[in-house]
Amino acid sequence: MHLALVRSLSGAKINFFYDSANFAANNFATFVLLLTRFVFMEKECALSPLDVLREYWGHDSFRPKQLEIISSALDGLDVLAILPTGGGKSVCFQVPALMKDGLAIVVTPLVALMKDQVQNLNSRGIKALCVNAGMGRREVDLALNNAAYGDFKFLYVSPERLGTRLFLQYVQEMNVSYIVVDEAHCISQWGYDFRPDYLCIGKLRELVDATVIALTATATPEVAEDIMYRLGFRERNLVKSGFERPNLSYLVRKCEDKLGQLLAVCSSVAGTGIVYVRSRKKTEELASYLSANGISSSFYHAGLGVQSRSDRQARWKNGQIRVMVCTNAFGMGIDKPDVRFVIHFDVPDSPEAYFQEAGRGGRDGKRSFAVLLWNSSDIRRLRQIATVSFPPLDYVEDIYHKVHVFFEVPYDSGAGRQLKFDLEEFCRHFRLQRSSAYYAIIYIERTGHWTLSEDVDIDTKVQIRVDRNELYDIDFPDPRMSQLLEILMRKYTGLFSWPVPIDEDYVSGLLGVPVGTLRQLLYGLSLEHVIKYIPCDRATVLYLHHDRLRPKNVNLEPDRYAQLKDAFMTRMEEMVRYVQEEDVCRSSYLLEYFGQKDSVDCGTCDICRAAKKASLVSSGPQENEESVSKAIRDYVSSREDRYDLEEIALLFPSDHDGNWQKILRNLINDGSVPPPQD
Repeated sequence: MHLALVRSLSGAKINFFYDSANFAANNFATFVLLLTRFVFMEKECALSPLDVLREYWGHDSFRPKQLEIISSALDGLDVLAILPTGGGKSVCFQVPALMKDGLAIVVTPLVALMKDQVQNLNSRGIKALCVNAGMGRREVDLALNNAAYGDFKFLYVSPERLGTRLFLQYVQEMNVSYIVVDEAHCISQWGYDFRPDYLCIGKLRELVDATVIALTATATPEVAEDIMYRLGFRERNLVKSGFERPNLSYLVRKCEDKLGQLLAVCSSVAGTGIVYVRSRKKTEELASYLSANGISSSFYHAGLGVQSRSDRQARWKNGQIRVMVCTNAFGMGIDKPDVRFVIHFDVPDSPEAYFQEAGRGGRDGKRSFAVLLWNSSDIRRLRQIATVSFPPLDYVEDIYHKVHVFFEVPYDSGAGRQLKFDLEEFCRHFRLQRSSAYYAIIYIERTGHWTLSEDVDIDTKVQIRVDRNELYDIDFPDPRMSQLLEILMRKYTGLFSWPVPIDEDYVSGLLGVPVGTLRQLLYGLSLEHVIKYIPCDRATVLYLHHDRLRPKNVNLEPDRYAQLKDAFMTRMEEMVRYVQEEDVCRSSYLLEYFGQKDSVDCGTCDICRAAKKASLVSSGPQENEESVSKAIRDYVSSREDRYDLEEIALLFPSDHDGNWQKILRNLINDGSVPPPQD
């Protein structure tokens, strides 16, 4: 008996024949693995980065800086890539990883984004898998085993998994092509979102000799240098795209009637929008207000159920919901190109957060608006938040012990436990103020005692509780129950030993029933005491890094506490200066903050518009008309003749007897500009 393995590559067929009768099973597995690696090595020689881009993504060209980043990685150089939101960061590591033999380890804190990318890669025929905080030990063991001994190209890992004994054991068996660090600013204590688990990446480099590709959308020069130092770059290599977003107009409006301004923007700018607020309660209030005023809207925050969040997100993406009012739990990893406006109803606490959230508008290159509404009350609230964000250290230690008491974790035990954590219930139990308790928990995470993973998807798990032979003697009330059990036993291993995660969509498809019916059948089997059924969930998970410490032995690093507080205050005051700025172009201000000194004024922000207006007022009637005419022609030309009246109304306010409308009409009549789009 012969086995033939045939693989087509670059138009040529490579054939392998082997007499399997003389080939041991374990040697055969090794043979297949070596064959797979050989195929990818052949691809590395045969294909260029552009060939890979065309083959898997169908694009004929790279975005700015992408090829430079890819080339650095292929040359074996550690590289830090700073690209704006929507700049195509994933392609920068996926292309070189496909061109090189081995497995790319991708470290990312965003579980939802991790799952989306794995699903996206698999749909393109690229084998990828992930390990995150919502998975049990056996699931993690299986995934890491596949990564080490299978033919996978990508392993996505949440940072808290990097320091575990299981991961460290398996990683030494992996043929690692690249270590990819997504959201790389999280490794810097000067960054706005520092996460101690990222520091394990430096230790990973001691075990794995692989090139590092680090990516972020927001890093000041100080943070960029710290990232390269923390990741142990062999030599400094920073590739930075310009942060200019010429199609995105930054508008900052000081107003007492924020609701009126919110409604005005939503009414005057056509298309999809996002409204960011700080509190869950306010998302519901503003969504209700907009809906009452005829604006299609909904709200989104981490307190909603799994199905509700997924449904709202899907309806917003396909246009059934026009405006989403949300906390910062919404938007990360969502690739919707046609967002026409992003409104901040509350002032963000850092330029980094603001820049990233505002950058979700206009990814398709069309005119979009980032509107920030503020008044003096916002500045007072922002400074109060700075105080709440850093509660006293004795309070922080008290929260540390209360969490362990809440879960009945005794002293000198608990290391490695994953706890499903409900902050609301925890605060009710101890009668705590929610925000103070939350920030204490976050600071404890920053000192490395535990990891808090919010919004983690936990898969449905099933364990068969009866002996295999007894299954055939059970008289099920629904014949589909026996069919379901046969499918589960055929497709999943370990069902009789422990709860095994199952893919509900996959199983329901095999059974030929909707997911809802599948869940009813699983619940019915649990009532019959045939299976142990753990329904899927989305929850916050607290991962304990070590045994519970005794009072006064909890190291909360007072020096780091002071540094982090100072850095937070500096960023917050920078945000205050930004909203109060009256002379410097908004775009130029933000670009300079991120270290880009050679920018030019955008011409479309509120400050540039005010300067234009002042210039028009000081000129005579004829000069004024010529200036407005030129400004309109230049703007329409910059938009490649695609514009609408809402854009012109926002960019050229009619405070000269509606002069711009008359001038635009004349320009259209004499053919200088085309008519606006509907």
